[in-house]
Amino acid sequence: MIKLSDTQRILLAAACQRADGSVLPLHASIKRGGGATKAMAALARAALVAERETTDTAATYRAEGDLRFGLFITEAGMTAIGVSAESENASDAASAQLPEIIDLEKAPTKIALVLTLLARPDGTPVNELMAATGWLPHTIRAAITGLRKKGHSIQRIKRDGMTCYRILGAA
Repeated sequence: MIKLSDTQRILLAAACQRADGSVLPLHASIKRGGGATKAMAALARAALVAERETTDTAATYRAEGDLRFGLFITEAGMTAIGVSAESENASDAASAQLPEIIDLEKAPTKIALVLTLLARPDGTPVNELMAATGWLPHTIRAAITGLRKKGHSIQRIKRDGMTCYRILGAA
């Protein structure tokens, strides 16, 4: 059995879900670049995907003049991720292999978390900001400086011998 990287496994699983078996367009969890290109080339060398002519511009891997070529999953590629070509549930089995995509629009950023903590009336100590974000003290201070540059009024206070920060006004 061929050992596949996570990127290769995602490429193959996404191709299984498409009616034409195209590897492209890339799954949302994969960024286009060197890693994806190398993974597709390795899959082609292992004959897990095959290059063939396509008219779909979104599925184009390379072009030669007026001809467009795409990468399409082969039976060997389906077998490599444990999906049977004859199976009616091939796309269901392939979808189990795909990672869940995090919606970055809805996921809170660390700076939004810092702003929320700074909005407390009594302020937030640096160690709580560090625990919430996973940042080191100098990163916390740099983030606070960045917020000040964006127009937020942030006050540094002492509470029980600890340095705390609180936001007085927003930009």
